[in-house]
Amino acid sequence: MIDLHTHSLLSDGELLPSELVRRACAAGYRGLAITDHIDSSNIDFVVPRIVQAVEDLGKDAGIKLVPGAEITHVPPRLIGKLVSRARALGAKIVLVHGETVVEPVAHGTNSAAIEAGADIITHPGLISEEDAAKAKDAGIALEITSRKGHCLSNGYVARIAEKTGAALVINTDSHAPEDLITIEKARIILRSAGIPEDALERIFQNSEKLLNKVLGSV
Repeated sequence: MIDLHTHSLLSDGELLPSELVRRACAAGYRGLAITDHIDSSNIDFVVPRIVQAVEDLGKDAGIKLVPGAEITHVPPRLIGKLVSRARALGAKIVLVHGETVVEPVAHGTNSAAIEAGADIITHPGLISEEDAAKAKDAGIALEITSRKGHCLSNGYVARIAEKTGAALVINTDSHAPEDLITIEKARIILRSAGIPEDALERIFQNSEKLLNKVLGSV
């Protein structure tokens, strides 16, 4: 399993980065991004600490680790500025908290994430066909999620991605130990979203390609 969307207690997760990494390793993960929630108030505090944790833990982790951030519930006009700031602070992967159907995310967030060049739009909800097509052209992935609530639109996201050619990745949005999943569970979630069996490997490969890209391995 490669999971590019998780949270530690540096935002609203339950685990220290070290425990999150250890539990992911024990669950059979091959890659993990720590992507705590950020806005203008905490970006300078959170991102450098994730970067430091990944640097300290990396040699002993046994899996590929990526320092990242998830820009969350900010006005769309600020997203571009925060994407650039997060990267300048050392985030190798930048997510934008998409327009999930279970939270009052500002309209235009998905579009702003694409314009800003984020790496993944997390739980993008009822993303428009136009925005999905733009994401495809920009090389920005859309997320299928195992997270309760956010997963309600997985089927829609899968269909719009198939229609537009946008890349999909599967992540957990983990906040607690029990949120981490196995590759077998990931397969079940993807199939439940209506994705055919013969397309599953391509989604896992999307995650691996993105992981290698942000780590400079390709």
